Amino acid sequence: MNETMVCAVGNVATQPVYRDLANGASARFRLAVTARYWDREKNTWTDGHTNFFTVWANRALATNVGASLSVGDPVIVQGRLKVRTETREGQSWTSADIDAVAIGHDLSRGTSAFRRPHKEGDTPPAPRPEPNWETGPGSPSEAASSQQAVPAGVT
Repeated sequence: MNETMVCAVGNVATQPVYRDLANGASARFRLAVTARYWDREKNTWTDGHTNFFTVWANRALATNVGASLSVGDPVIVQGRLKVRTETREGQSWTSADIDAVAIGHDLSRGTSAFRRPHKEGDTPPAPRPEPNWETGPGSPSEAASSQQAVPAGVT
């Protein structure tokens, strides 16, 4: 069966709700996606229609959503689109859900600090020193790059 995969860029509209269920962790939140366009007549950016999606995350992704996201955060969500129609009290309701595969902060609109969760029993890795990207003149890396490469023999 083919599924509709979507990538939605928007803001977290509701506080994520985390639940620990019998078949694993689950989290959900509402995502607000507003189109912006340049209005030539007004010579300004204008907000268009806002679409709301319910985003569902499971297992490790749900745990990380609960620990990382809050209302107003700009995020990018990738997942399977599910459009559901149901009848409640005689009225027809349509909802659009995204079963998330990946969720991350939108780094074009801010910064984020990534931390890997540690599993029980694991020792955290030793911090690695920051590499020195700026090498001074006469450093060993400059001397190595100035050497001529010798081609291998061709047979």
